[in-house]
Amino acid sequence: MSDKEGDGMTDSDGMRTFKEAAERWQEETQHKRTAHEDTRKLLWIGRHLNHRRLREIDSDTLRDLARARRAEGSGPSTVNRYMALTRAILRRAALDWEWIDRAPRVRLAPEPKRRVRWITPDQARTLLQELPEHQRDACLLALATGLRQRNVLGLKWTDIDFRSRIAWIYGDATKNGEDLQVPLNDTALEVLKRRRGRHSVYVLTYAGRPLKSINTRSWRKALKRAGITNFRWHDLRHTWASWLVQRRVPLFVLQELGGWQSATMVRRYAHLSPSVNARYAAEIDQEFARDSKSQYGPL
Repeated sequence: MSDKEGDGMTDSDGMRTFKEAAERWQEETQHKRTAHEDTRKLLWIGRHLNHRRLREIDSDTLRDLARARRAEGSGPSTVNRYMALTRAILRRAALDWEWIDRAPRVRLAPEPKRRVRWITPDQARTLLQELPEHQRDACLLALATGLRQRNVLGLKWTDIDFRSRIAWIYGDATKNGEDLQVPLNDTALEVLKRRRGRHSVYVLTYAGRPLKSINTRSWRKALKRAGITNFRWHDLRHTWASWLVQRRVPLFVLQELGGWQSATMVRRYAHLSPSVNARYAAEIDQEFARDSKSQYGPL
């Protein structure tokens, strides 16, 4: 018996390819909410690694992989997502399946802080005027609710409770996997009422078919006419959050409304309204004001 066989690893395991590891990974993780994203990433990774035996993949191979992704224009965050998936597969091949002795080290690149790009209400009104009706309604819903693009475009009439003024986004369509209850303000309700009767299933449609994408030529041209630069659809969510914070909505409420799992993601908006913290800090004055003749003296 060879040493590898004694350790649980056979000679045939040493001949395994990355393609085999990727296929087994997909079989074992098909229950994941993000399994479709893994599949998309593996199509690209496979072009570089599928033919390679696992034991031949080393740190130099992985540096070349990261370099190839950067060469296609991907930023540090995107490159890291691809490398993290590759690392997870190689680690499982080593630790769980025992196909290789150990997984090579994968170094992730430093990532810049997430950008917060938002527009003013006046800019938003200008943009809305430049958009065609179907995109205007989609944009209004995003600004009124803070919903992500996939949730706005995927909104169905069965998700809407007009009586309770609530829309439901279920866990299989949210980023954190949890159901999200979205309060519908007057702006959102006006859009929904205007869209009624246009499609039996989906809220947002164009020419009788559900909207599939927003980043179209008409969207980009509308931004240009409105004089708005460096702005993505997701920045509508940043805009919604920024407006609420500036109107003194507490961060814990914003976190609940936006369905953020981590408070860290919400704190990036805190600087937009420092007066909110000052107002809450001043509440302690009331405790001392109860007895202005105390040993502390009048306050």
